[in-house]
Amino acid sequence: MTYTVQEIEFATPEYDEMVRLRYDVLRKPLGREFTEEQLAAEYADALFGIYDAHNNLLGCLIMTEKNSETVKMRQVAVSTNAQGKGIGSEMVSAVEHWSRHKNYKNIKLNAREVAVNFYKNLGYTVVGEPFEEVGIPHSAMIKQLAKN
Repeated sequence: MTYTVQEIEFATPEYDEMVRLRYDVLRKPLGREFTEEQLAAEYADALFGIYDAHNNLLGCLIMTEKNSETVKMRQVAVSTNAQGKGIGSEMVSAVEHWSRHKNYKNIKLNAREVAVNFYKNLGYTVVGEPFEEVGIPHSAMIKQLAKN
């Protein structure tokens, strides 16, 4: 199957679909909701979705600039029925390419404990000790981007 990764514009129907996917995969299992402030803060972020050939949203993530050299990947979600099919890896690869094109040198992220090995397999390294965020264990991770 062919997948397409594309940028999503804030406050569009595609963005609303992205928020629903993130809620279903990341928030609902923890009994958490998004706040208006959290969603409003995403206006300045780069938002990405991965779609199948029928234009169904299968996954999404957010890239937030930390400084001129570093961007943070966050809110990575793949729909439950699409997990384990390489969709997350393809989406991460596409945003790494985007990050290089934007001249970022590093991608940082906070990975849930269950996702640490996924990111290690993509070349990310754990930095520091595990910590708790939103009530579950996480590890900070980083990947230095090679030049194009």
